[in-house]
Amino acid sequence: MNFRECVLTLGLGVGVILLSTQQMRGQERAGGNCAERGLIVGQLAEKYGESRRMIALTFARQVIELFAAPETGSWTLTITFPSGETCLIGAGDMIELGPDMVAEGDPA
Repeated sequence: MNFRECVLTLGLGVGVILLSTQQMRGQERAGGNCAERGLIVGQLAEKYGESRRMIALTFARQVIELFAAPETGSWTLTITFPSGETCLIGAGDMIELGPDMVAEGDPA
């Protein structure tokens, strides 16, 4: 994958997260796929063997976390709001985690 493809892929991913974040705000109020963070993290570990692999803070002071189980490839993306409520953004399988996903020769 060249640098341009990496940037386009990253941009698409960020766009999906932003759209999901807007959708989750409505679900937080409606009581959708949201609960206390400790409960969600515990269930991800117990049911799926997932642990946190990435954490990020948005400009709106929301915490985005990626939980994954490299052995099975399952993953879950969550958002925690300043209120303390955590909501599921998405989940799936076939995640590939690596130390550096930039192709050799591409600028970092």
